Amino acid sequence: MLENSTIAAVATPPGEGGIAVVRLSGPESFRVAEQVFRPMDRRKQVAQARGYTALYGQFADGEELFDDGIALFFRAPHSYTGEDVVELSCHGGNAVARRLVEACLAAGAVPAGPGEYTRRALLNGKLSLTQAEAVMDLIAAGGRQGAALANAARGGALARKIAAQQQALTGLQAHLTAWVDFPEEDVPALEDGPLRASLEEVKAALDELIGGYNAAAVLREGIDCAIVGRPNAGKSTLLNLLAGFDRAIVTPIAGTTRDVVEQAVQLGDIRLNLFDTAGLRQTDDPVEAEGVRRSWAKLAEAGLVLAVFDGSRPLTREDFDLARRCAGCRAIALVNKEDLPLQFDVEAIAPYFGMVIPVCCKEEGARKVIAAAVARLLGTGRIDPHAASLSGQRQLSAALRARDGVAGALEALDTGFGLDAVSVCVDDALAALYDLTGENASDAVIDEVFEKFCVGK
Repeated sequence: MLENSTIAAVATPPGEGGIAVVRLSGPESFRVAEQVFRPMDRRKQVAQARGYTALYGQFADGEELFDDGIALFFRAPHSYTGEDVVELSCHGGNAVARRLVEACLAAGAVPAGPGEYTRRALLNGKLSLTQAEAVMDLIAAGGRQGAALANAARGGALARKIAAQQQALTGLQAHLTAWVDFPEEDVPALEDGPLRASLEEVKAALDELIGGYNAAAVLREGIDCAIVGRPNAGKSTLLNLLAGFDRAIVTPIAGTTRDVVEQAVQLGDIRLNLFDTAGLRQTDDPVEAEGVRRSWAKLAEAGLVLAVFDGSRPLTREDFDLARRCAGCRAIALVNKEDLPLQFDVEAIAPYFGMVIPVCCKEEGARKVIAAAVARLLGTGRIDPHAASLSGQRQLSAALRARDGVAGALEALDTGFGLDAVSVCVDDALAALYDLTGENASDAVIDEVFEKFCVGK
């Protein structure tokens, strides 16, 4: 990436649409735009356009005019990237947008790489690393709560939370360093009570962030969910209910589903990557047996298990074996066919599940019941979508290291190792927090963050 170059890319998704936006960013943005955009009002000049203004005009490829649209102008540093930016809105469709980009490249721009606009915003001090990561989370969000979490992080909620802990630890470390390194200055030692209280307060804040990670990750990223159960328990009927259409074949013939059927669905605020599996039973059919093996494997891998039982039939050995295998998993037992007389021993399986729910998978109302149960089990209903939260393994790892550093400082106090040992642990915690916010981030870490970005953002 040449940071002094002017980049161009389509900033909207490919395909047909009302408009497509081609974004320019860099020192030559206005010069490039002047060559590809002709204002309808000939008295107006692109080079003279003020920031936060718009002009209507035509787009040109050389001397040929091929479309009309709007140009939006942003003057540095008052733009997303902190550079001069021009956004050219043409009619949607791949051909027009592609030609406009090609015209911009011919005028001297260079193609933007994945996430290069946001990366420039980071390098120009417009965003912190956590805010930059939140941009991609916001783009990928499938539910309102996940989008709200990402928007809170983009607005600086996590950065402010971490900054408060950095400030507290920096104050402690300054005092500790002065006491350890300059004994001749008669620097007073920190009293044990206030020191311990400050460390415990920072640790509690980090524990809260770490404790909310899994539920927040579910809202942002979704979760793999295995639908398991005996043949004809209603697994495929459940998949179709959650998907909203007939995704899987449903017949009364045992063994209809022989392989894993995948379908992504939005269940309330949670995206479930559903895997409908083969019915769990003993079989001599080698194809069905392979399907059963894959079913057990998918159960072990999934972040959430929906175990379906036929409530109109007595508990079987296969049912009980499934229940035992769900122990320790995030699993919900769905006792299906609630519309028929109950023959199933619910109490026998209850100890192995987070909750047991009677449902009828043929009825639309079951979808809301299941959605509420999933939200309760995963803890997503307790998340404040406007609060600070961690996103991704990079942030979680840094927060864990910071928390461990603070815990080490408290342990040093408890075991009498002295304030010099406390100082070392606090220093480790601060380094981890600076890694989290990106203030100590290496180029390799920044490259890794932007690998998942799309071109145009």
